[in-house]
Amino acid sequence: MQSQAEGPASIADSSRRHTQTPRWREPVAALVGNTLEWFDVGVYALFAATIGRVFFPSSDPNVSLMLAFATFGATYLIRPVGAVVLGAYADRAGRKNSMTLSLSLMAIGTLMMAAMPSYAAVGVLAPVGVVVARLIQGFSAGGEFGSATAFLTEHAPRRMRALFGSLQFASQGLGTILGSLFGYYLTVSLSASEMQAWGWRIPFLFGLLIVPAGLYVRHAVDETPEFEQFRAGREGLQVNPFIELLRTQKTLVLIAVGSIVVSTASTFIIKYMPSYAAGRLGLAESDGFVATLLAGCILTFATPIAGYLADRVGRIRLMTVAAAFYLIASYPLFCLLAARPSVTVLLVIVGAIAIIKVVYYAPLPSIMADIFPVTTRGTGLNLSYNVGVTAFGGFAPLISTALIGLTGSSAAPGLYLVFVSAISIAALAAVTFSLKLR
Repeated sequence: MQSQAEGPASIADSSRRHTQTPRWREPVAALVGNTLEWFDVGVYALFAATIGRVFFPSSDPNVSLMLAFATFGATYLIRPVGAVVLGAYADRAGRKNSMTLSLSLMAIGTLMMAAMPSYAAVGVLAPVGVVVARLIQGFSAGGEFGSATAFLTEHAPRRMRALFGSLQFASQGLGTILGSLFGYYLTVSLSASEMQAWGWRIPFLFGLLIVPAGLYVRHAVDETPEFEQFRAGREGLQVNPFIELLRTQKTLVLIAVGSIVVSTASTFIIKYMPSYAAGRLGLAESDGFVATLLAGCILTFATPIAGYLADRVGRIRLMTVAAAFYLIASYPLFCLLAARPSVTVLLVIVGAIAIIKVVYYAPLPSIMADIFPVTTRGTGLNLSYNVGVTAFGGFAPLISTALIGLTGSSAAPGLYLVFVSAISIAALAAVTFSLKLR
């Protein structure tokens, strides 16, 4: 294991962090791209049934939905490629430059989704175009997390690392709120034919409005002092961060991947709720949107509180407690929902999943940043995050649907959460006992 050589380096890196409170532009610059990414992800997942009918028409509605979710999951396969390319760019050219590039690419993919003609208009070119747009978005999103997380934590005051890192995931909650609001109001305001004809495009057009302000702020901010110090010290050196990861830090990547899997799986289970509520519980799709909106509010506003608490009582301690709750409670919660499907029960259970998730993932970005030294932090964060999200998050709706079909039980998604919880608990043990992080 590489921890004896690598863990102390990341701890030593953190001791050199500046202690001044960053200006508002630094957090905004780091968070705007992540908000747009998760708004887009949420919109696609929330409108999967409509997108399936528009671009993947079939006589069987379940087939259209499965194809839409398969495209949703398949685009995550390119995220590790974007993670390596844009992560290496962040470790060489700077976190700021990488964040600007990823936001620009994200805007291109969002524009393509908003303007894509339907299958009825252009035939097979429509689903091909959707796949291309999602691949562009997946590539850009692959580089967003590592660059933005490194940027946030390297600007953070030394004793507020969990708090500032938690803002990265709070922005995901904000993206979920925005997507859920659009989903709810469009489904209750428009007819099914209006939604299919043009209504689903509105959220993607809205997402484009975020881009100009985001690009301006990212251009205006300063690079992190820690990266500037590192860049000055490596003058003339040509080290490939990805090769360095593979050569000396493979164990660190595996630990970081394991630490994120329960967080990303629970995120996509929450986003799966509108389709799950309508398809398996007999509830209105709008009820599912209300549930995801509740989860988004919890994830957005409670996450910084949990991050603040983690800085004081211990990051790993909070995360282990949350993962243990998922391990014990996930399947019983879904059994209850399957046995008593109602709006009230749905809201209570989704709210409980979101609260547990907040406690777990608020300290997660700062832990993942501390796992890697500054020399490979952007690449390491990107690669581990996107491998975890691709393998355990992007396909979570598809896996949940398949498990329901395989077992015949509407409670099957709870089994998936139990499985990923066990993986993350093992990873946290490695972080504690091998890397000596708290």
